[in-house]
Amino acid sequence: MFFYKKLINKLNNSAKAVNTRHDDAYNANDASQNALRPCIHISICTGEKVAGFKNTSTGKFHDIMLIRNDKDLKQFLKEYHIKEEDLMKDW
Repeated sequence: MFFYKKLINKLNNSAKAVNTRHDDAYNANDASQNALRPCIHISICTGEKVAGFKNTSTGKFHDIMLIRNDKDLKQFLKEYHIKEEDLMKDW
């Protein structure tokens, strides 16, 4: 499905910083990485948009950046090599 090595590395680094017992929580060789889908999470109360990745097997959303305007969205798409039509929207 999707493979986002950069995201996996960021998640690995943050997991190591928070808790060393969970170093392998986001192992780059783990099959669960294929369950990550690019997603825009939109608040139904405020309309705030956050770009990130959603694990389709667990439903957990990993936020990456706040989307304030089209420039932010384009930066997210470019940084993670994502096509706009591949983005999932979640409310």
